[in-house]
Amino acid sequence: MKETSGSIPISTKLERIAKLARDAPGMAFTTLAHHIDIDWLHEAYRRTRKDGAVGVDRQTAEQYAANLEGNLRSLLDRAKAGTYRAPPVRRVHIPKGNGGETRPIGIPTFEDKVLQRTVAMVLEAVYEQDFCSCSYGFRPRRSAHQALDALWHYAMEMQGGWILEIDIRKFFDVLDHHHLREFLRRRVLDGVLLRLIGKWLSAGVLEVGGIVYPETGSPQGGVISPILANIFLHEVLDTWFDHAVRPRLSGEAQMVRYADDAVLLFANETDARKVFDVLPKRFGKYGLTLHPEKTRLVEFRRPMRYLPRGENRQRKPGTFDLLGFTHHWGVSRYGNWVVKRRTAKDRFRRSVKRVEDWCREHLHDDVRSQWQALVWKLRGHYGYFGITGNFAALSRFLHAVKRLWRKWLDRRSHSARMSWERMLRLLGRFPLPAPRIARPFLPTSSKPVI
Repeated sequence: MKETSGSIPISTKLERIAKLARDAPGMAFTTLAHHIDIDWLHEAYRRTRKDGAVGVDRQTAEQYAANLEGNLRSLLDRAKAGTYRAPPVRRVHIPKGNGGETRPIGIPTFEDKVLQRTVAMVLEAVYEQDFCSCSYGFRPRRSAHQALDALWHYAMEMQGGWILEIDIRKFFDVLDHHHLREFLRRRVLDGVLLRLIGKWLSAGVLEVGGIVYPETGSPQGGVISPILANIFLHEVLDTWFDHAVRPRLSGEAQMVRYADDAVLLFANETDARKVFDVLPKRFGKYGLTLHPEKTRLVEFRRPMRYLPRGENRQRKPGTFDLLGFTHHWGVSRYGNWVVKRRTAKDRFRRSVKRVEDWCREHLHDDVRSQWQALVWKLRGHYGYFGITGNFAALSRFLHAVKRLWRKWLDRRSHSARMSWERMLRLLGRFPLPAPRIARPFLPTSSKPVI
């Protein structure tokens, strides 16, 4: 029996694309859209979150699923024929946790999310063969904790060094469309895919007061945006560092990047300062700007063990943040210098504020419902921040949650105040989970993912 497109499993199609990309690293694909059929859209639908916020059309995933087959077939026909019109994204602003700044988040319609996931699956199959091992953000089988473990491994192996923190100012807002299209065409020349990506880049943004049409950027929150961001920074930073920078350095250097957050580690101060000086020019060439205060050079050398007390204090190494953790040198239980990690102050404050906002909004919910929600919040916090060496920060967070819960329960009634004595009895009935190290350190896990 002859094999048809619809009879081939999606995993097989993805592997075929990936093998072609691996075997021909310099080839630009002219035909990729023919892989996309109704089964591909069903898989994209399956991978799309169903509980996300609604877009400008206010259509939920449940409403879309009421006529799923018809909706997906219509979507496929419009995408292939070129008649699909990308709707505007609904923009909301969320706090960044560093003062009064906010982060703009673009929310596509549910149908747009499905189609963006469809195209992202194709791009992922191609570009996963090209992306460098230093890149961890929004990639399959890679995570923030793997990025943190890789950085820990490099820092321990090199006994520290000089850290260059990179902070790109409003990266998703200023991403240059011309350069992005140029980068895409090096690997993808399929007209259907390029046309769809162009429509998403040109789609309007609905804000208070009307629709605006930005000339740069890709909405942070869009399904397609992470892969486009990785393609852009792969060319601007990753390959440049690997092929142009590293061979010219006199000492060892490593990089870890998670989306638009990156940290470079240098064994040699001279190398670090050279890259620090040239970095703004490199990014400026592609329309990007580095944050003048957050992009900084930090001395992060391992402390010397036998220096006099006063001199050792003067040479205390600096600290730096990555992915919600502050990295610093500390002494292990065996008396050795090791790189330790604790919850960053701004992330801790942001997490506490979210709990307080939730307690305020749900002030009059019944106690059992509040308790169940707080249990889930604590378990989620422990799941990410519960790494070896961070137990004290977890304990502080638990204490903050208890304090805030009591504070807002106390405001439910003027006649029945919630004293700490009553609160302790309540916690006996509704205990909050104790801090736990969800991700204990294992020597094998510290090796970087290649």
